Amino acid sequence: MPPHASPNGSAALAADIAAAGGSSAPDPADAAVVGKTMFDLPGSADLTLTVLLAPGRVQDAPAQALLRIVSKPDGRRYLGVVTAGPFAEPDGLRGDSSLLVAVATHGAGYLPPYHGRVQVAVLGEELADGTLTPPRLRPLPNSPVFVLSDAESAAVLKCQGDIRLGLASGHGGVAVGVPSRLKSVLPRHTAVLGTTGGGKSTTVARLVHQARAAGMAVIVLDVEGEYTFLHEPTADPKMRAALADRGLSPAGLPADKMSLYHLVGRDTTNPNHPDRRPFSLQFARLSPYAVTEMIGANDAQQERYFVAHEIAKQLLRDLGVFPEATAVGEAREKQEKVLNRLDEFERGYPRMTLSHLLDVVGLCKAAVGKTAFTPFNDLFKTQAGQDAIKKLLDPKQLPGVVSSWGKLQSQLWRLKRLNVFDRHTAGARFPNYADFVRPGRVSVVDLSDAGLTELSNIAIADLLRGVQEAQEASYKRYEAAKAAGDTGVTPTPVLIVIEEAHEFLSAGRIDAMPVLFQQVERVAKRGRKRWLGLCFVTQLPGHLPRQVLGLCNSFVLHKLTDPQVVQTLKRTVAGIDDGLWDRLPGLAPGQAVASFPHLTRPLLVSVDPAPGQLRLAD
Repeated sequence: MPPHASPNGSAALAADIAAAGGSSAPDPADAAVVGKTMFDLPGSADLTLTVLLAPGRVQDAPAQALLRIVSKPDGRRYLGVVTAGPFAEPDGLRGDSSLLVAVATHGAGYLPPYHGRVQVAVLGEELADGTLTPPRLRPLPNSPVFVLSDAESAAVLKCQGDIRLGLASGHGGVAVGVPSRLKSVLPRHTAVLGTTGGGKSTTVARLVHQARAAGMAVIVLDVEGEYTFLHEPTADPKMRAALADRGLSPAGLPADKMSLYHLVGRDTTNPNHPDRRPFSLQFARLSPYAVTEMIGANDAQQERYFVAHEIAKQLLRDLGVFPEATAVGEAREKQEKVLNRLDEFERGYPRMTLSHLLDVVGLCKAAVGKTAFTPFNDLFKTQAGQDAIKKLLDPKQLPGVVSSWGKLQSQLWRLKRLNVFDRHTAGARFPNYADFVRPGRVSVVDLSDAGLTELSNIAIADLLRGVQEAQEASYKRYEAAKAAGDTGVTPTPVLIVIEEAHEFLSAGRIDAMPVLFQQVERVAKRGRKRWLGLCFVTQLPGHLPRQVLGLCNSFVLHKLTDPQVVQTLKRTVAGIDDGLWDRLPGLAPGQAVASFPHLTRPLLVSVDPAPGQLRLAD
């Protein structure tokens, strides 16, 4: 016995405990406590605090886990999220102390007692009814901390939805979903961003599969032919193993619910698809302002183009093409209304073909040069056509010289040689956009063999506008049915996925083709009110201008290694803590930071594997 110890010390201590009423019973709630809050330091920041984890509970509060903090003695309850850690720290020693360094480097087996430490961001104060409010105070030191269960975490994060993305990291079995019937989410537009190999295609394929199952209409503008086999179950061994690990099964889209479109005269990556539909573009749908941008016309050439366009419009009217000569009464009135409401910043003159315009440009060139020109269109060869041309073409009123008209003619012939406008051969037809917006329908548009980025962009612009018009008509029918008292009718949400969006909407392309971007912007703004959402997918988010990112309210961020891109996104995407931003460069394939308006906070998600077959899975 040490000389300073008293033989009666234990008895005296026991007597003191008895006099005080005996030892207190342990609080059953303490069994669930993982740690306690620490004192603040001079460098502490608002809404962040340090939590020390009890020995043996170091791994019970992983990164992104939700915690409940019961402040004592004031009794306030707070919710927080682990943003850094858990870190293991030895009791009473620095982690880099000489003793521990010597033990580790000399192979000794000594392990001192240690505890854990995590950094926590306070989400809010939890009221008695479970709602969160901005905190006015901070949790007091030495307050107990509890880890929320999966069910509690799901309720707090508000991550329920019928479109399942995957599992939330740090929460065990918490599934992250997107509600297809919440107008503030997908119709507010989405961006899926990440480097090659990060898992964007898997995320998109999963989104398409789930959105269709939720009754949405999905259109995929596929510039690389990646999604043309989605009607087949995945055959990738790694994907099948990953599905099995999640308790999921390989499954293709129902063959009768997926159509594959490709431009007439162009190949598709899946020529054996059961519902393959070659389609032709309709020149009349293109805005004359967009056409001059597409052909790269300078100011002088634009002037000549609009002169020819006006002459062509008048010829089609005089010759009874539109309005139709046979249209009378209500039919005539309806066609006149179409012309009165025509906005040439959005589309061209009804039934005008590229061939019509080429003939008019050729006639103008011949008139200026005082040479002969034989039109290609039979309509212009008739006596009525010749009379109308003579009435409209006054060489003295035509601008420019023969060479400038010749340059415009060659630019339009370049468009003509694409051989995709107004063709009705080889089974091709104009797309029936009403089919695109049917509930539970997936339309994959394979543009992989377009050959020219300009052609892909022309097709995308036309398809966007066509889908928007079809959705406008569908929504009007819904509103009419609702006004008539039909409570069972619901609008069909539509999702348009634009793959490789940087090729369509790069900063340089927007500067060169502002009208094209304005059309996309109008589709985006009108779509928000009509259940039409855009999803921009790109491996080069740095090439997307801030105007495009500004259209999006939802983001799925895969691995991003460019610091400048990350800094740009930090200024665009709100609510992501520094811990998640720091993780972006090192995310594994299939991991992503998901930020959606319905979520309480952005989440790190392990995206579910794609059940359908991808041609080039990343």
